[in-house]
Amino acid sequence: MDISLIIIIVLIASTIRSAFGFGDALIAMPLLAFFISIKTATPFVAMIGLTISIIILAKNWKTAYTQGLWVLILFCFLGVPIGVFALKYLDESYVKLILSIIIVLSSTFNLLKPNLISIKSNNLVWIFGLISGFLGGAYNTNGPPVIIYGRLKGWNPLNFRAILQTVFLPTNLIIIASQGVGGFWSKEVIYYYLISLPAIIIGTIAGSFIVKRINSQKYMAVIDLLLIFIGSLLFITTIFKF
Repeated sequence: MDISLIIIIVLIASTIRSAFGFGDALIAMPLLAFFISIKTATPFVAMIGLTISIIILAKNWKTAYTQGLWVLILFCFLGVPIGVFALKYLDESYVKLILSIIIVLSSTFNLLKPNLISIKSNNLVWIFGLISGFLGGAYNTNGPPVIIYGRLKGWNPLNFRAILQTVFLPTNLIIIASQGVGGFWSKEVIYYYLISLPAIIIGTIAGSFIVKRINSQKYMAVIDLLLIFIGSLLFITTIFKF
């Protein structure tokens, strides 16, 4: 196996995560699956995501909060152990197939009819939080439910990227700890993380450079396009595994 291919995947995924606040796992997981097992890739990608969140929040912590965010984080926490259980005992294909369809349909609708549907209260936050935590614990794909919720709630586009990290950083900590308890840490995982650390840092810097050159309206449109691409990629890779 050529380690340089893994590093290239990490570099691309890190750049996307840094620029748009999400997408690293949904890009990296299906590609890394060609080279390493899912049970190795899952904790590896979780460590990548945690590192990027720390770097982004260190520079943008003043704009990284919005109303009701801690309730979302709490329910993300509650969903993580369920997802880790699913990773160990359940077939991932059906969950990923449903997730991919939801991502594509919701993102396409947002792109064509932006702001037509919105959530005014926080009554539904627990659903998005639980689903996010479950998907994060199982497959490191906790981003889409949070992003869809943020779009429906009308989070400020200028702060969107930083707000996402406020959710992802503590959630990733719980995910990594739960994966450790579940026995998914290994010397192989630590090796891949350490060897990829320079690529993670370079990708995070590159992503920060990109995001400064996109205005807020185009930024949200790019997010929807990225979600459609990621959802389609997830759907295709899952279908081929049946």
